[in-house]
Amino acid sequence: MTDPQQQDAVVPPGADDDVLRVEHISKRYGAVTALVDVNLHLRRGEVLGLIGDNGAGKSTLIKIICGFQPPTTGRVILEGQEVTLKSVAQARSLGIDVVYQDLALVNQLSVYHNMFLNREPVRWPLLRNRVMKKLSREHLDDMGVRIPSVDSEVAKLSGGQRQAIAVARSVYSDAKILLLDEPLAAMGVKEGAIILDLVTRLKKQGNVSVIIIAHNYGQVLEVCDRVNLLQGGKITLDKLSSETSAQELTDMVVAEYRKALLERQRAEGELSA
Repeated sequence: MTDPQQQDAVVPPGADDDVLRVEHISKRYGAVTALVDVNLHLRRGEVLGLIGDNGAGKSTLIKIICGFQPPTTGRVILEGQEVTLKSVAQARSLGIDVVYQDLALVNQLSVYHNMFLNREPVRWPLLRNRVMKKLSREHLDDMGVRIPSVDSEVAKLSGGQRQAIAVARSVYSDAKILLLDEPLAAMGVKEGAIILDLVTRLKKQGNVSVIIIAHNYGQVLEVCDRVNLLQGGKITLDKLSSETSAQELTDMVVAEYRKALLERQRAEGELSA
């Protein structure tokens, strides 16, 4: 059983090193409640793992933080100032960017064209391709992203390399907060290692704060400073990665399954009685 005070402890008052806080966030879709009084904070340069079963509310929370959806109640505080996020473009202009599983890359374009997608430098009427190539190569090298050639079509790269390009593009766009929605989904060990290494590098540089959604608890604990567990639209655990384990996280999720199963069996028994 989770300590009922644990959720309140998630957002410490007066935390000057927090780059982001969400306070008392709820989200309802008609009769369906996706989030219930969620409090979450993210420190500068921190990597926070956000985990939970399907339907726990992880993606809904990310959509609120990136401006895609408004919360039903609650507020978002960015660098100490309350903000009302009305669009993804507005959130991005404030330094909040999100990388989804589908990446939003154009497979038929080159790596460097994807790096500058929708913000290409132009010397009218021509694109400055030479500048884009040079800057893309330099930035990818700085981040430790190994791509054979920035002239390569994105479609010819591995899943890990494509994900790394999407992350690098966001960082290069001066993102202060990077939201990674299941970046390791459907990836093999070698491809996943590219992303884990990239997140580790970002953490060491300390310029970007990261929230990463993942199902693999072992991978989360390997790269994250802290982990939050969402269950039934509530944060039920907020611990430093060094103070928890994949076993503890798994046990909590299994306990939730068992509780749901018992409730369903009880309801079926009442209907058949």
